[in-house]
Amino acid sequence: MLTKDQAADLFARIRKHSSADELEVIFYATRNALTRFANNVIHQNVAEDNIAISVRTVFDGRTARATTNKLDDDSLKRVVQASENLAKVQQPDPDLLPMMASSPPRSIPKRYFERTADMAPELRAGIVQQIVSAAKKEKLTTAGIVANSESTEGIFNSRGLSRWHKQTSSEISITMLAENSSGWQKANSPDVANLDATTLAQTAARKAAESAKPKEIPAGKYTVILEPAAVLDMVGFMFYDFGGLAILDQRSFLTNRVGTKLFGANIDISDDVGHALQSGSPFDGEGAPRQTVKLVEGGVVKRVVYSRNTAERMKHSEHKDRVGIVEPTGHGFPLPNEIGEAPMNIVFGAAVDPKSLDQMIGSTERGILVTRLWYIREVDPYEKILTGMTRDGTFYVEDGNIRYGVLNFRFNESLIHMLSNAEAMSTPVRASGEESFDMVVPAMKIKDFNFTEVTKF
Repeated sequence: MLTKDQAADLFARIRKHSSADELEVIFYATRNALTRFANNVIHQNVAEDNIAISVRTVFDGRTARATTNKLDDDSLKRVVQASENLAKVQQPDPDLLPMMASSPPRSIPKRYFERTADMAPELRAGIVQQIVSAAKKEKLTTAGIVANSESTEGIFNSRGLSRWHKQTSSEISITMLAENSSGWQKANSPDVANLDATTLAQTAARKAAESAKPKEIPAGKYTVILEPAAVLDMVGFMFYDFGGLAILDQRSFLTNRVGTKLFGANIDISDDVGHALQSGSPFDGEGAPRQTVKLVEGGVVKRVVYSRNTAERMKHSEHKDRVGIVEPTGHGFPLPNEIGEAPMNIVFGAAVDPKSLDQMIGSTERGILVTRLWYIREVDPYEKILTGMTRDGTFYVEDGNIRYGVLNFRFNESLIHMLSNAEAMSTPVRASGEESFDMVVPAMKIKDFNFTEVTKF
């Protein structure tokens, strides 16, 4: 893996080739390994090392970026020339700020674990064996992945900025298949010791077994209990709207809504890269330290996040008096980009009176338990109406008990409505889904969740 000292040496070599007013270099290096299994056997084992160097140059307000994965001097010279040639033909950007100067870094918990980085194929195969054993015990077929990786990310620029982050990641995804039902579980953590393959496999197997021979019940509005993965994949569709540029461009559902009570009083949401259950680097795409930002308090949208450029633009815009505090928060993406910024370390606040999943089920007279959702698409961007389908464990709940598995539903539901009707929430956990990035979210019991159609599987 690339070290910070090696990156500093590469930056010095790159700088010798540049005549730009300002120079920024982003380094990425990853080592990924994955074991894939299906039909109760391993069928793929792969490993890959990658490195990328991304060079941004600035000439009199003009900026552009070029990238290479080669480290020899000729390649470094070519990537600098490519960036400079592109920058010189751009239109000047009147909003472009000077590059970040050096500043104190943000402190975060340890996110690199040697036991994760050093997972050998034999260890991953042993985890698969645990999963397959759980499947065979229930006479099921299983498929999924066991993966681990280590990565480094660094930013150096000609104004003396030097940022570096190193972390690991481990992931287990399991699908259990029966003749007419399925179950699923997934987990991700920087520390593989936090993943319990046997429990994940047993839970997925139980869902597949208990939802066998699913019954058809009519579509309609139900009390729904969403497990954390289902919550994550729904709410993930709104956080790119929590950026200042999205409001300036009037493509955010928060336009003219910052400062208003948009959700239920029990909804609190922060962006906190320093949270113990989060992952990721403590700096943004320009090297600015990521701040902890309270986005929603008591259902009121309090703030959005800003890159340096967007914050400066907002201070001189007609929206400045309607968006709360305006200051850079360290959530920008590498320049140039059209997105601006977004919160990527979402943490839901703890409920005043958290309820376990079993307690939510036990208090439900008539409802639906949803393991996860998929094929989610946005229908109405301003009201944040989403459509999608349930899968891999959908159950009918009656008189406080799970009665049987049901055929899956298509839903049409507004995120605003959903987060205004959360009757109960569990303690937030680190959750993984398929439609959004990992977050710290609770399970939720929602009233009047709108299922529009029954599917045929």
